[in-house]
Amino acid sequence: MSTESIFVIAGSLVLISIIVSTVSDRWGIPALVLFMGIGMLAGSDGLGDIYFDNVKIAQVVGIVALIYILFSGGLETHWNRIKPIIGPGLLLANLGVMISASMVAAVAVWLFDLPPLVGLLLGAIISSTDAAAVFNVLRTRGVRLPEPVESLIELESGSNDPIAVFLTIGLTSFLTTSDHSVGALAVEFVMEMVLGVIIGGLGGFLITWLINRLPLQDGLYPVLTLTMTIMVYGAAVLVHGNGFLAVYVAGLVVGNRPIIHRRSLIRFHEGIAWLMQIAMFLTLGLLVFPSQLPPLIGSGMLLVLFLMFVARPLSVIIALGFTRFNIRERLMIAWAGLRGAVPIVLATFPLIAGIPEANKLFHIIFFVVLASVTVQGMSIGWVADKLKLHSHEIQINSKPLDFIPEISPESTVYEVVVPDDARLAGRNIMELQLPRGALVVLIRRGRETIVPSGNTRVQANDTILMLADQQALEVINQRLNIAKQAG
Repeated sequence: MSTESIFVIAGSLVLISIIVSTVSDRWGIPALVLFMGIGMLAGSDGLGDIYFDNVKIAQVVGIVALIYILFSGGLETHWNRIKPIIGPGLLLANLGVMISASMVAAVAVWLFDLPPLVGLLLGAIISSTDAAAVFNVLRTRGVRLPEPVESLIELESGSNDPIAVFLTIGLTSFLTTSDHSVGALAVEFVMEMVLGVIIGGLGGFLITWLINRLPLQDGLYPVLTLTMTIMVYGAAVLVHGNGFLAVYVAGLVVGNRPIIHRRSLIRFHEGIAWLMQIAMFLTLGLLVFPSQLPPLIGSGMLLVLFLMFVARPLSVIIALGFTRFNIRERLMIAWAGLRGAVPIVLATFPLIAGIPEANKLFHIIFFVVLASVTVQGMSIGWVADKLKLHSHEIQINSKPLDFIPEISPESTVYEVVVPDDARLAGRNIMELQLPRGALVVLIRRGRETIVPSGNTRVQANDTILMLADQQALEVINQRLNIAKQAG
């Protein structure tokens, strides 16, 4: 097949996915299911007859996609919303996954006649919720849950991938070598989490600093964040930290710090996240062979039902046992724990490692994910209504502006003249660190009038037209001692 043919086929599949996503709400089917379906139809068992069995390429596509999906998820997560539920979120993301994995493993061993360690590997892979699936379904289905339930669901989905990755790699190593002990793996897990948070935090602050300090062309800021995101992942993995956790933390830091071009960067990464989801689900759909799924339907449905109605609810109830969440909220959290591309990507690790049951595991996991996203994704709004947890309030300002000033009725317009020896000369507006209640409206520079943005640099002898209240003005006067009321 020629390179041009690959371009046309790949572009056509992405275009079809984009078009289909516009009618997914009308059909009531989550877009992720449709993306996987398109990939399956295009595969060797489908109408497209495209033969694709390169597990390594599929794994690379999945990892790169998850990196940018998790960064985008962190970028849009408000720290003030998740700060009160960090404890419950970590319990759910770690203890909940381990409880669910153990329960699923016991049933999988019985249903599919698997060796115990292979059953535990299956449980570890499918017991974590998927950030891409959760973010996508909650937003595209228009489901609004009350706080802190919604924040906990999103926090869990973005932070439980590390333990799933760790358990998958650890158990795969156990099955292929005998050089690991449980104690050593436990220490390694703690180190991965700690290093992931540290590298992610440092990376987030570095990205913020570069965005605000480098005088780039507007089109280069998204390129900067794309580059830094992949570097944060690589740096974390190189020092044996968890790369997925690192990029999520980096996104969380950048999204909650003052940066220029905030709105455009968030929208850009939202678009990248969509592209990554389409690419990932199409690739994984191509990788699966639908002809191998029918023999698994009976036992697979039993496993799905056990996971959705027993293992997941019990793990949530136990993990949140000493928290303030009531039983209705815990059941909602349990039902919103969708499986997505992460389990399928993780299922490629046993395939590459050459574990004998790996192909069977891959198709079982694919079937579980397909059923989870379809059943839970389509019914999440109905369940929220039945549990009386569906918030019908209109969400205002879901796309934050670059800067939203806290202007009061007492605010007045002032002129601020920057003297020759001012330390602020040469800095951009973001670096001025203006107090709350102050907004730069215009800058007069000689005969030129400038409508400023966050990266507009202030120069000596500029006259700054500023809207500020009295308290903010006092702070500005203390810093500059050059403000006078306009007019």
